[in-house]
Amino acid sequence: MIVTIAGWLWGATQVDPKAAKLARKGERIVHVMCQKEKLPSKKATLEETMQAIDGAKACRPLSHAKRRAVAYFIQYGSTHTPTEHIHVPSDAKCPVCGMFVSKYPKWAAVMQVGQERYYFDGVKDMMKYYIFDGNFPFDRKEITSIGVSDYYTLEEIPAKEAYYVLDPNVYGPMGHELVPFKYKRSAERFMREHHGKRIVRFDEITDRMLMALDGITQ
Repeated sequence: MIVTIAGWLWGATQVDPKAAKLARKGERIVHVMCQKEKLPSKKATLEETMQAIDGAKACRPLSHAKRRAVAYFIQYGSTHTPTEHIHVPSDAKCPVCGMFVSKYPKWAAVMQVGQERYYFDGVKDMMKYYIFDGNFPFDRKEITSIGVSDYYTLEEIPAKEAYYVLDPNVYGPMGHELVPFKYKRSAERFMREHHGKRIVRFDEITDRMLMALDGITQ
């Protein structure tokens, strides 16, 4: 089991800056290139942990430098505050499709409108709610925040800061989707591996784009 406690360092009372930097790098590599649940536990030495990573076959082929960074992450844990996920109430239904959103935490999105908080089972439905004002009439000026879930980490990120991979071969609860990422490099890797059409930002998402995801063309 990997321990991820902020500021924790095995065998010491203070995080070495170099170790902390490598551990953060290793954590990013794990999110993109490894199956976290298959990673080995820490060993007595860093070299033994690196050997265990090879034996576990939990990651795609890693260079020596990347394998070493992953080993630092396993040895020392996360060195920053744990990320916040979107916490969806068990009875929350998507206002667009009516599905229970808590069943799909990987795809959860949230919008705060005045005093009301709305949850969605994917970016596509969230953007329908935002764009199709004829179907969903409310004052857009009352929107105070919109959050989406990074596909790899499930971290809640501001929707207007995310990078979206359009229509990859990975489907959400409502089929074809816009898949959000915090970092452009993560979106680029995902697009290559899953044949996305392109990367778009929040303000580039259009009504026609959403309709096309549902197979509707004009």
